[in-house]
Amino acid sequence: MSYLNIDSVKEQTYDAIVIGSGITGGWASKELTEKGLRVLMLEKGHQLEHVTGYENAMKDPWQTKYNGRLTMAQKESHPKLARDYPYNEMTETYWMKDTDALYKEDKRFDWYRPNIVGGKSIMWGRQSYRLSDIDFGANAKDGVAIDWPIRYKDVAPWYSYVEKFVGISGEKLNLPQLPDSEFLPPMEMYCVEKEVRKRIEKNFPGRVMTIGRVANLSKAGEAQLGVGRAPCQYRNKCSLGCPYGAYFSTQSCTLPPAAKTGRLTLRPDSVVTEIMYDENKKQATGVRIVDAVTMQPKEYFAKVVFVCGSTLGSTAVLLNSKSNRFPNGLGNDSEQLGHNLMDHHFRTGASGIWEGDLDKYYIGRRANGIYVPRYRNIGNDKRDYLRGFGYQGGGSRTGWQRNIAEMSFGADYKDELTTPGPWTMGLGGFGETLPYYENRMYLHKTEKDKWGMPLVVFDAELKENEKKMRVDMMNDAKEMLEASGLKNVKSYDNGSYLGMAIHEMGTARMGKDPKTSVLNANNQIHGVNNVFVTDGACMVSASCVNPSLTYMALTARAADFAVKEMKRKTI
Repeated sequence: MSYLNIDSVKEQTYDAIVIGSGITGGWASKELTEKGLRVLMLEKGHQLEHVTGYENAMKDPWQTKYNGRLTMAQKESHPKLARDYPYNEMTETYWMKDTDALYKEDKRFDWYRPNIVGGKSIMWGRQSYRLSDIDFGANAKDGVAIDWPIRYKDVAPWYSYVEKFVGISGEKLNLPQLPDSEFLPPMEMYCVEKEVRKRIEKNFPGRVMTIGRVANLSKAGEAQLGVGRAPCQYRNKCSLGCPYGAYFSTQSCTLPPAAKTGRLTLRPDSVVTEIMYDENKKQATGVRIVDAVTMQPKEYFAKVVFVCGSTLGSTAVLLNSKSNRFPNGLGNDSEQLGHNLMDHHFRTGASGIWEGDLDKYYIGRRANGIYVPRYRNIGNDKRDYLRGFGYQGGGSRTGWQRNIAEMSFGADYKDELTTPGPWTMGLGGFGETLPYYENRMYLHKTEKDKWGMPLVVFDAELKENEKKMRVDMMNDAKEMLEASGLKNVKSYDNGSYLGMAIHEMGTARMGKDPKTSVLNANNQIHGVNNVFVTDGACMVSASCVNPSLTYMALTARAADFAVKEMKRKTI
């Protein structure tokens, strides 16, 4: 976005500083600038221009050297990034190199750190679901950790507010455990998915299958067209960046209106190392950064700071922001900062073959799948573990790869390779992780990265509650597919480590009591009323749904509150 001021400005003081440019940083900048504040957005990654910066998004498969796969050299040079699918040939420049993204593990944790303006809003899975009152009240009901300081009614108007701008396609279900959103028309299910849905709902009362609720535009409305977005083209290349702006990202959605105000300064290549605190004013005064290119330190000042650097990045900055008043990290009176680390656990489920419907296919590459909302520990269902899980998955027809191992030849073989194979259907579970105090991240006492930040150390793992849940996640998937008529159904549990789902949460949780939490009900740090944390760090429990929509709603809500308080001169 060449019309943004991305250079250092002579004046180093702003109304607000936003740390991070991902999903929450983009929303904070949009809301604050539109409400009249001069905002500095600081991003550690390099600039990534909308459309022109997505250099692989319009390439055909044969234009890539390895069809997206990693070479052995890349795997060896990126042993942590290469653990799972997000890092590949096509997205390599979007992620920090392992040599720069240093961290340590007391227990394995997969930390995927982007290196671009827009952060993970470019590569996210876009599944968008509201938390329910069942989720907001779960800790209090189960006697786990602490209670949320808010309920669904407090966030519901803000869910609606962000959804109308983002554009969420989906289907209304009127389920208490999965509140409906402000929907665009739902994407269509494939024939096998429609039939499996009927059979699941017939054989398992209380279980529902729907199309995924996804931040891809099935139809572009006035709000979306106004920032230059277009409907989804069904290319399914979302992780490369969308030149059409068909899915929600910082570049396509929140930066344009923020920039249009003329009140946004974007500074990429800016590694925030700490938030400065004035003990006399009892407020933050600004931030210190290290320029990622020149390695030079710099300070910026503001009346309010929004910390939106992603759960782990934000918590690292807070832990490193020490003073006489806060010797263990900014706002860490409760000693909860860095603790209660959560993620979703997944990589377990089942898949099978659907016989028939060989005369049917689908058009395009739908950038979405199906969703089965949580049904365990709902109503009269009681299990030997707390909380529950949902399923993502879908149907498809196998391609020519099904015969890649066959030693065959001739015209008949070639003809077979040009026709699709049978339909398959899979269900993969996403389960809730409880907030355990002992699951934590902390800063290493001596080792630092190239910018002088102490290395993050992870000490967190799945525990017995999650392990018991995984048995149901696998067995229920197999049971539902078999009851729906699929053949050769095979279940699996490929194991899951925290961090792999890239839904990290909870390390600076909200709460009613400053003695047991870091943030209040408005995402303000207890005792530092001009610092707000609105990314996943604020979460008190994880639910089992994808969390990004909740981050957006909480950010918009906190920005509205912050500006009102600034006008009242209480901040």
